[in-house]
Amino acid sequence: MDKIKMTVPLVEMDGDEMTRVLWKWVKEILISPYVELKTEYYDLSIQNRDATDDRVTCDAGNACLKYGVGVKCATITPNAQRLEEFKLKRLYPSPNATIRAIMDGTVFRAPILTKGITPLVPTWTSPIVIARHAYGDVYKAVEIKAKGGVATLACDGEERQIFDFGSDSGILQAQHNTDKSIVSFATSCFEYALSEKKDLWFSTKDTISKVYDHRFKDIFQEIYDTKYKKAFEDNGIEYFYTLIDDAVARVMRSRGGFIWALKNYDGDVMSDMVATAFGSLAMMTSVLVSPSGAYEYEAAHGTVTRHYRKYQAGESTSTNSVATLFSWTGALKKRGELDGNAELVRFATDIENSTICTIENGEMTGDLAGLFCREGVSVKRLNSKEFLEAIARNYEKNCLK
Repeated sequence: MDKIKMTVPLVEMDGDEMTRVLWKWVKEILISPYVELKTEYYDLSIQNRDATDDRVTCDAGNACLKYGVGVKCATITPNAQRLEEFKLKRLYPSPNATIRAIMDGTVFRAPILTKGITPLVPTWTSPIVIARHAYGDVYKAVEIKAKGGVATLACDGEERQIFDFGSDSGILQAQHNTDKSIVSFATSCFEYALSEKKDLWFSTKDTISKVYDHRFKDIFQEIYDTKYKKAFEDNGIEYFYTLIDDAVARVMRSRGGFIWALKNYDGDVMSDMVATAFGSLAMMTSVLVSPSGAYEYEAAHGTVTRHYRKYQAGESTSTNSVATLFSWTGALKKRGELDGNAELVRFATDIENSTICTIENGEMTGDLAGLFCREGVSVKRLNSKEFLEAIARNYEKNCLK
């Protein structure tokens, strides 16, 4: 069988620990045998980020804008313990935050549903898509330790006292955002809601944050009223704003089937909650959509350090690779759509369907084995590599004639 050819490369961003291992296996077992893979490769391992003073991360983000589609492996965001472990020059920022700031996009995360895995919230019968603002807030914050004195906030001639520490010590953090980025966030959310024909919810805490959060609320409402209200009404979908604590209560009582737009930190937290409630953090798609039309697909979880330690010790692991695999298939589908390569789109779609079929037929990794219950189907727990090989068998059986 001739391999499927690509004309424009994907931006490939390799990562760390167990997800780096899965990355290699996904390519070897499920992509390279069928696709003449064309990528521009960037090594975003913590070691290479340190060696390049994190220049490689910026280069990768700019490459995503240049080529239009990137796919990223999970990476380590170093803390004090990692600083010592890898003997790093400094505490580098989150690679995701750096890339998101460069692309100024919105992250859309959605659970991957399969028969046999029931959401922990019984009423959730349809996916809840998290739309996470991907710029600013705590991820671009400036922090200092205070050793007494008066803290002030000043900009363009205006100054406000934050707190008078007196002789006490404490901590300070300053966050920012821009109207331009908030407008891009809102526009992406409205466009995505229209494309998916789903209601859009947006929530902040403007009753407490009367300037910062209220600015988000006002921009969303203005854009909706002037550009999207009629289109939403024509398509029978709704946009509404509510406080985030009220939104959480509504979400827990809902049936799902809507898009929930959230600020950066809120979206980070709630996407993990939604993913876990639907089944697993490893069963969620994540795509960063830039206002310029560039896309970056990633796995919405960490580097699975605990499993990596077992792998290093020569032990078998049963790490779920679905989110990593779907980051690849998502990127391949988008590359195929942009390039008019129907064969590549079909291949990526078939791999996704084969993955779901494999799980629904009872072959899965350990994290799903304890959740799965489907009448007439027995569970076969597979290790990390066996699971990918099972998907390949199902793909060849059902999709290659």
